[in-house]
Amino acid sequence: MGATKPSNPGVRRPVDLARRHGLSAQAVRNYERDGVLPAAQRSPTGYRLFTEVHAKALSAYLALIVGHGYPASGEIMRAVNRGDIDAALRTIDDSHVLLQRDRETLDAVEAAVASLAGSQQQPQSRSAVPISVLAHRLGVRPATLRKWERAGIVQPAREPATGYRVYSPDDVRDAELAHLLRRGGYRLDHIAGVLRRVRAAGGTEPLAASLRQWRQQLTARGQAMLTGAARLAEYLDVETKSAGRR
Repeated sequence: MGATKPSNPGVRRPVDLARRHGLSAQAVRNYERDGVLPAAQRSPTGYRLFTEVHAKALSAYLALIVGHGYPASGEIMRAVNRGDIDAALRTIDDSHVLLQRDRETLDAVEAAVASLAGSQQQPQSRSAVPISVLAHRLGVRPATLRKWERAGIVQPAREPATGYRVYSPDDVRDAELAHLLRRGGYRLDHIAGVLRRVRAAGGTEPLAASLRQWRQQLTARGQAMLTGAARLAEYLDVETKSAGRR
């Protein structure tokens, strides 16, 4: 049996907030329990009583998730609800830094792929090469290539008889792309993610469509951050006004 609907039109039940966003009433209760919604008052019978402040908080949280993800959005809302606006803004700043880093990575990947495509127009051997040959071609030490392998950047096969690493033409392509990105100052984990995209796309030529999709995702993420900021500002405004009436 559900809770009786409050007679005060400014008070809402969990189900009232939930329906607006296609959530369950339990999800709303969980959000309040986890601190992403401010603490609700209770009726004499123990039911949670939500207000317009909670409605705005829920809208802000759900909007923030799209741009910042669940962990960061939870941190933002909990910081706001305990009155630590600076901590909330630092988390938002960190998300924007990550977005900017991803944009710079994408720009570097596009430039590296274009450079690599130009170099591959020159006739090259399509046979597998040992680690010493690839290291010499790139001007790095074999230990560097082994480190890249541990990071998931290259995936050389092994000769059955000797166990020595052998790099296929695709491995060579990946190593050359990784080398270009490392010269640009990118971390190994970033480069490993890029190379996963290259392998999933089937090479550098089909990668163009994947890069366009990646840029669209970054644009959508940036726009979602704007929407989240607007919803958060609305919540802060109504929360401030509500606090002034208390």
